[in-house]
Amino acid sequence: MLALQDDHLHLCLTCLRNAISCAEIPKVETKMKAVILLSGGLDSSTVLYQAKADGYECYPISFDYQQRHRRELHSAFLVAEKAGVVKHQVVNFDLRKWGGSALTDDTINLPQERSLEQMSVNIPVTYVPARNTIFLSLALGYGEAIAAERVYIGVNALDYSGYPDCRPDYIQAMQNVFQLGTKQGREGNPIKIAAPLIDLKKSEIIELGNQLGVPWELTWSCYAGNDVACGVCDSCRLRLAGFAELGLKDPLPYA
Repeated sequence: MLALQDDHLHLCLTCLRNAISCAEIPKVETKMKAVILLSGGLDSSTVLYQAKADGYECYPISFDYQQRHRRELHSAFLVAEKAGVVKHQVVNFDLRKWGGSALTDDTINLPQERSLEQMSVNIPVTYVPARNTIFLSLALGYGEAIAAERVYIGVNALDYSGYPDCRPDYIQAMQNVFQLGTKQGREGNPIKIAAPLIDLKKSEIIELGNQLGVPWELTWSCYAGNDVACGVCDSCRLRLAGFAELGLKDPLPYA
């Protein structure tokens, strides 16, 4: 009788183990994370939507560095909200202490009414010394802290402004920093810099943004930062030229 009970118990335990092993255990999917440098402008907004289309959880980061105006930051908030990002942060610091740019020193006038050819001659006074190096360093620290796979940046080498920190060799150099300067990189899993716009003309960026559904009406490019875009600064003229090349009307109001 005791042996029969033992056999019955053994059979029950075997059935229970089989039931547990056959049960479907739900898989927890971990999405890849990306930090996106988001200014609120045309290029960075396109890059945010590209990161989203690439399947990343998006953690945009914006910078209040005491630039000439905050209008673009307002657009960054609107674009991030529209895109449905995981978390949007603004980092504050003061580059006016150093100046050296029309965007951080009000005594330096903004260039106006320049042709695209004139813009391509020299690096303009709107270049902010080492700005992208500062931005990418902060994005790298944030990215490693949240175990991100990528940092997206909207640099464009074909833009007539010709900023030195928007060129392919600069991005490659910063990728080496990402590789060598972090624990994640030294352990063989460096954060990758994604610069999907680097070889695109402004009109091609707008075409890409149209495909991705970027809300152009929420973005801001003007250096002047008034209630409506000035239409005469370098950034406005580049933006308007891009839309015009495609036969499209920029939805932003202009003075």
